[in-house]
Amino acid sequence: MKIAYISTYPPRECGLATFNSNLIKAINANFTNQNITETSVVVALNNADDFDEYSYPPEVKSIIRQNIQSDYSDAANFINESDVDACILQHEFGIYGGESGVYVLPFINQIEKPIISILHTILNTPTFLQKSIIKEIAKRSAKIVVMSQKAVGFLQDIYDIPLAKIQVIEHGVPDLEAPAVNPVNEIDALRGKKILLTFGLISRNKGLETVVKALPAIVQNHPDAVYVVLGNTHPGVVKNSGEEYRDYLKQLASDLGVEKNLVFLNKFVEEAELINYLTAANIYVTPYFNEAQITSGTLSYAVGAGAAVVSTPYWHAQELLDNNRGRLFNFKDHVGLASIVNDLLDNPTKMSALKANAYEYGLKLRWPKIGKSFITVVENAVKHPDYSEKILRQIIDRTLIPQLDLSYVKRLTDDTGIFQHAKYGIPNRKEGYCIDDNSRALIMALMAYQERKDEDALNLMPIYLSYIHDLQLDNGNFRNFTSFSRQFLDEEGSDDSFGRTIWSLGYLINAAPNRSYAEFGYELFFKAVPHFKNLTHLRGICNTITGLSYYLRTHPYDERILNELNQLTVKLIASYKNTKGDDWHWFEDHMTYDNAIFPLALFHVVEITGDPEVKEIAHESLKYLEKITFNLSTINPVGNDGWHLRGAEKAPLYDQQAIEIMAMVCMYFQAFIVTRETEYMKKMFTSYMWFLGENSLRIPLYDSETKGCADGLQANGVNRNQGAESTLAYLVSHLTVLQAFKYDHHLAGAVKVKSIINN
Repeated sequence: MKIAYISTYPPRECGLATFNSNLIKAINANFTNQNITETSVVVALNNADDFDEYSYPPEVKSIIRQNIQSDYSDAANFINESDVDACILQHEFGIYGGESGVYVLPFINQIEKPIISILHTILNTPTFLQKSIIKEIAKRSAKIVVMSQKAVGFLQDIYDIPLAKIQVIEHGVPDLEAPAVNPVNEIDALRGKKILLTFGLISRNKGLETVVKALPAIVQNHPDAVYVVLGNTHPGVVKNSGEEYRDYLKQLASDLGVEKNLVFLNKFVEEAELINYLTAANIYVTPYFNEAQITSGTLSYAVGAGAAVVSTPYWHAQELLDNNRGRLFNFKDHVGLASIVNDLLDNPTKMSALKANAYEYGLKLRWPKIGKSFITVVENAVKHPDYSEKILRQIIDRTLIPQLDLSYVKRLTDDTGIFQHAKYGIPNRKEGYCIDDNSRALIMALMAYQERKDEDALNLMPIYLSYIHDLQLDNGNFRNFTSFSRQFLDEEGSDDSFGRTIWSLGYLINAAPNRSYAEFGYELFFKAVPHFKNLTHLRGICNTITGLSYYLRTHPYDERILNELNQLTVKLIASYKNTKGDDWHWFEDHMTYDNAIFPLALFHVVEITGDPEVKEIAHESLKYLEKITFNLSTINPVGNDGWHLRGAEKAPLYDQQAIEIMAMVCMYFQAFIVTRETEYMKKMFTSYMWFLGENSLRIPLYDSETKGCADGLQANGVNRNQGAESTLAYLVSHLTVLQAFKYDHHLAGAVKVKSIINN
């Protein structure tokens, strides 16, 4: 069996690097006569943009520079093309690129081998993004390995990860014994001393000052006591603050009169030497400040060496030191620490009991035994790859669709209309309102009422209708923007906002819940008709065509509106023919925003007129848009960060916008209505799943807590603001999928009936 290990790796000085190296040796120890390079390949994470940052050993076959996204793709391709059977991924938020290490998600979703993920940090109050990352890692992994029972509860209760997906394998410890003659006892500064020890990379969150503050009371009872701090300062701390923390501790000891009782050994030690220090120490101390530490390698090593451990009650310590394997004191409580240390130094029998209990427990944590446990997990993952395969959907899997919830839209809406923007999930009143969003909101409310006769949707309709009415000018055109104080902010809106308003009015006439609303919409709609001929902006034309098509569903014999539809279609088709080339099947020389509304509008025209030329161009432009935006089974809409210009090698990936996806969902559903080709239904659902995390970063934009939708997918994560445009785009897409589900259900029923008849 050959395993790819994805993590930091020595000579990088990092706890995960040491763990990864030890894990490889532990697993390899269970294979007889096998060299590490025969059973293992390492994909190493660098924390700089230099491939040559570290001089890696030969088992390192691929290097990922933390913030270089292409390196992740290259590493995934390397793994896929290699002969490895499975991957073991170490996860810590700080070692992967992007916000909270989000680059790990597209990386693991490109890997085609089973993945076992080891979580070194599990937060009990994660951010939206942190929670999403852990959930997606779990979804993609055959197994999630954690090192404590506390972690299991967190994963179940906070991250909704099923128990069957979780495996507890405790942190390994060196398979070494204390030497008969310990050289540490012969070090001049330590000879004949009672040793208190802490080891590991030094940083402020380690809380070492608590021990220094306890030293005066300890030294008063035991003048021969020394506190040994073994380890280098964390490289990140050195880079930003130098040795400021170490100097602070020295000054603190001097101020307290115990500078001779504080010994710094500023060096990295190998495991054999570390065991010497741990077994020479009278007491091992972990004085960390923060409860939220689910795993501590240094604590595990101390217990494994049979040390008498005294610790603050962070999560891992509570569990590992239970059953008299150690003693606990409160965070920052130097008085309590001094009392416990003095008690143990005064009572060797108590100390011996702690050491014996720790040593006995540590025997089952020796690395070869831990390695054997991992081998079992990997073997099961290789034998049962279905555990980690992606969900295969036939057409629409309704179980993946959240419940429809309009609570966030209600929060964004006051008695004037729906606010344009929000800060996170809080309405931003400073930015006021616009007719674009109120038109989308009207469509959404109509769809929600159609779906389930929702009273909230019915109550929202007159607010959005009133806003549209208020912003219509005497000549039939529309303004767009209004301040929170209800002051008009423009004289006339754009073609875009005009077209979106006509779309909403056409939809209202087609789907109004009562005659009053339909007649009101009819009045606003026909007052605007004289402006149709003045439209020049293509997106305004597309939106208007869509609105006219909905109107004509209800009034198919209205020759005046049919003529307006044909005139606008001629403009759109002419633009396509004038711009189209051998390698460019589009309506303009660039793809910018809301691109799918072009084929969407044409498919609406086909539904009304059946024009074969329009249908051909609708298909051709849809397929070209797919070529630009579909990557295997994931939709990647043209990013607003530069857009896609004719002749460019590829479209920018970010900043992806929710309105792109709404247009794609609507386009595919309308294409299905016209053609009845189930391929379009599948792609509609794939597009919708972009909101729920099936995107290039594997992060959901729909917020299941607020019921809003993030404003965009960016290179480093999501834009957590949840404005009206993105939230309404999600809801319209959601409701479109629910409409499509009914079509899908009816089609499935028709197939079943046909089968029964034929039999």
